[in-house]
Amino acid sequence: MEKVLNFKQGRVPLLISMPHAGLRLTPAVEAGLIPEARSLPDTDWHIPRLYEFANELGASTLAGEYSRFVVDLNRPSDDKPMYVGATTGLYPATLFDGVPLFREGFEPSAEERATYLQQIWMPYHQALQQELARLKAEFGYALLFDAHSIRSVIPHLFDGKLPDFNLGTFNGASCDPALASQLEGICARHEQFTHVLNGRFKGGHITRHYGNPAQDIHAVQLELCQSTYMEEFEPFNYRPDLAAPTQVVLRELLEGFLAWGQQAYKK
Repeated sequence: MEKVLNFKQGRVPLLISMPHAGLRLTPAVEAGLIPEARSLPDTDWHIPRLYEFANELGASTLAGEYSRFVVDLNRPSDDKPMYVGATTGLYPATLFDGVPLFREGFEPSAEERATYLQQIWMPYHQALQQELARLKAEFGYALLFDAHSIRSVIPHLFDGKLPDFNLGTFNGASCDPALASQLEGICARHEQFTHVLNGRFKGGHITRHYGNPAQDIHAVQLELCQSTYMEEFEPFNYRPDLAAPTQVVLRELLEGFLAWGQQAYKK
């Protein structure tokens, strides 16, 4: 198995997780994909590039190297459904458009998928757990920002066009309510973008599992419309002209996250 994750340790109590940025495929998955899936359309494209400025803020970053078509790092290992209605699982069987992902009879075997769970999913979550534990031990608390992006219109998954910034806190369970309000306020100041808190995207497994305000671990997911920083269709080009104003908001969100933590936990 090739390198499965990219981790950079920072110097502030914030970890940015990017579970769906990966582009690598295993031979079995690559051999079985339908032609429309070979361009990896459901990727959270360019997320590490979009959040490059996080290094300046001192945040730790963790990004997956393998495509969600191999194994979805933001689903629980027991594959319990995360949302009511259309969604994708630990081992996606369909594209976001609802089309079968694999040619009939060419899905990876159960044995292969068990290997993906052990060798791709587990190391990512071990790295995530270890870094949150380190941050909490050093600072007394830990902040987790789960960074995602998605095409702005996917009729199979949701009606109409998504808001540009979709904040998720598992309906308030994954972080302090005052923090969520502060992040919402930052979005509201940028009127050229739309936003929502706990709308269609309330946070996936990472936000729900690791966010624990009672244990001083606060987690927030951001599902960002890809129309705010890139071309949403093949060849999925990054658009620096679109990305620049979006990064202004992202930086403010992360700075606000850190400022909230400093204020809430000041000695």
